[in-house]
Amino acid sequence: MRTLLICHEDAALDREGLARWLGSFSTFTGAVVIREPGGRLRKRISREIKRVGLWRFLDVLAFRAYHRFAHAAEDRRWEACELTRLRTVYPRDLGAPEIVVSSPNAAEAQQFIAAQQPDLVIARCKTLLAERIFSIPRLGTFVMHPGICPEYRNAHGCFWAMATGDRANVGMTLLRIDKGVDTGPVFGYFRVDADPADSHVLTQHRAVLDHLDAIRDRLLDIEAGTARPIDTTGRKSAAWGQPWLSAYMRMRTRRHIAEPHHPEVSATLR
Repeated sequence: MRTLLICHEDAALDREGLARWLGSFSTFTGAVVIREPGGRLRKRISREIKRVGLWRFLDVLAFRAYHRFAHAAEDRRWEACELTRLRTVYPRDLGAPEIVVSSPNAAEAQQFIAAQQPDLVIARCKTLLAERIFSIPRLGTFVMHPGICPEYRNAHGCFWAMATGDRANVGMTLLRIDKGVDTGPVFGYFRVDADPADSHVLTQHRAVLDHLDAIRDRLLDIEAGTARPIDTTGRKSAAWGQPWLSAYMRMRTRRHIAEPHHPEVSATLR
């Protein structure tokens, strides 16, 4: 099976870690690496304000500021350690070709993918792919969506499952891209027991990296033609968005109330 990766330039766990992993069980043909122009962020901000309103967008910004202060440094340390681990587990650096583009839908990206002739593409990007891109590989283009679909479509499904108290549905969905937003056929769920001390970023990483062997086996089943989509008929479907600080604080409050208080333990710790 010939595989190809679409990822962001600064996502080392994808660009190097997942590339090595793909090369361990398939012919890894290369990567489309996205270097987004500054205007892309402004468009995302404008779209998010239009979607949730200005006051809710300030809630989004507040959460980002909190995460940067409370978790970002630890997240970077964890990611560096995890990349070192992946280099050890998958030591072969294939030196596969890369193309750096401003958008995965750019003409040069399409030409590169077509030239590499992948059977299957893994897309790890924020941009919705055009059909002329995701339809190139014969087996399809797949995403490792950070959320259980169809209940947690769009962005940050792991965060929203935790924020709503749905801890049994914190995980990743392996699905094949179609024209909708995370509405394609589902080929697997990979759940994690989220650590309350971890950030939502670490939880999303773990939903993928804790299950690489199982995901590999599922992709090989897809290649063999033995994998069958999971029937999601009749289940609730919802599209979520960026995390809110208010939702995070409510989650923290609920967890604090639910945790039993043991005075003797507190006294010991003091």
